[in-house]
Amino acid sequence: MAMKFEKVEEGKYMLDVCGYVCPHPQIYTKKSLEKINEGDILELVFDNPSSGETIVQMLDQGGHDLLEKKEEGGKLVYVIEKG
Repeated sequence: MAMKFEKVEEGKYMLDVCGYVCPHPQIYTKKSLEKINEGDILELVFDNPSSGETIVQMLDQGGHDLLEKKEEGGKLVYVIEKG
């Protein structure tokens, strides 16, 4: 179980925090957003449903946009645009 943050293509990044519980998904999401440029896309993959609500609150407070929420094979995927 290791947090994975990687550049997928220009302006698009992926963060995988599966296996982590609160507050780690939020902390890693916040740190990843700090590393990328405004307007870049971060695809967040996590499997702890209780983290979702806190992550959405953090995005709202930070001025980021949640473009998409989906579930794939027990994993939650949030597509975030850095504001």
